[in-house]
Amino acid sequence: MPLQPPSPTPPQPPGTHRHPLRMLTLLTAVVLLAHWALLHGAPLAVVAFESPDSAATRPFITRTISVPAPVVEEIKPRKTPAPATRPRVAAKVLPLPPAAPPQEAISESDRPVAPVYVAQAAIETIANEPDPVPTPKPPAAQAARNYAFPASARLKYDIKGEVKGFPYFAYGELLWRQDGKTYDARMEISHFLLGSRVQTSTGQLTPQGLEPIRFGDKVRSEVAAHFERAQNKVVFSANTPDVPLLPGAQDHLSVFMQLASMLGGAPGSFPKDTTLPFQAIGPRSSESWVFLVGALENLSLPGGEIKALKLSRPATGEFDPRLEVWLAPDVGYLPVRIRLTQGNGDFVEQQWSATQKP
Repeated sequence: MPLQPPSPTPPQPPGTHRHPLRMLTLLTAVVLLAHWALLHGAPLAVVAFESPDSAATRPFITRTISVPAPVVEEIKPRKTPAPATRPRVAAKVLPLPPAAPPQEAISESDRPVAPVYVAQAAIETIANEPDPVPTPKPPAAQAARNYAFPASARLKYDIKGEVKGFPYFAYGELLWRQDGKTYDARMEISHFLLGSRVQTSTGQLTPQGLEPIRFGDKVRSEVAAHFERAQNKVVFSANTPDVPLLPGAQDHLSVFMQLASMLGGAPGSFPKDTTLPFQAIGPRSSESWVFLVGALENLSLPGGEIKALKLSRPATGEFDPRLEVWLAPDVGYLPVRIRLTQGNGDFVEQQWSATQKP
């Protein structure tokens, strides 16, 4: 039980403290008793003292406080989540495209023939510029046609043009000669200040039209293309790569007379919007050209009023001009007007002024 506070001691008569040893013994016993209780698990008492007035009437009040043992949580190692994996997607197997249906064969009478033509440009502006070397595309197979080669003639031209807004004038001449087996063509453009530019073509006249043997282009010096038919190739004097020689190939001047021979032999075989593809051989390279047949037009030229069939060729490259040519039946379908137009608006045009004997 808890210890009680001692009661007030009444005054003792003299002679009471005769036995101090007894009191000391009693106090020692009390202290030992308290130590024993503490060492043997007796509850620890907290004594609450009241005011001195109530100390005599109230007993000591004690409270027992139980201290709970601390709870130690077990720390478990954190599991590292496995890296997420992307689900595999099955590859899709695309079906093969259906085979193209077989194309109907084109009859030989409906297949176009490949001719060639080049018009003259300003003399010095394009001199000695290397031509591109594209891979030639084989023209359509030639059909059996009737060719009527124009008679030998000399055509004169007035030439006008514009370069960067500055107009200029020159003169031109086409000399065409043939004996029924071979031909010789020469086109010259001359200016009294700039000099002249001359293109020449020589070859044979065959059932397939003109077959060139040599093409030359001269401004200061001449560069040439040689048609080696036995080896089926074209060799250039400018040391540019050889190109394959395809059936019906023409050069930039012989195409002029090839068109005239085709139209003269079968005028009704070339209605409007007919296309004429061919391999065109220049002084340094081979090109693929396609002409579109237009309508018959009435022209007013320095040589007089004349009817001519218009053909056009769009530009094939950034620096390649658009070509338009008018072929007149009255002069054997030889060209009476030629116009070249650059992408920047520069142009050169030659107009027929007279026809003479060669």
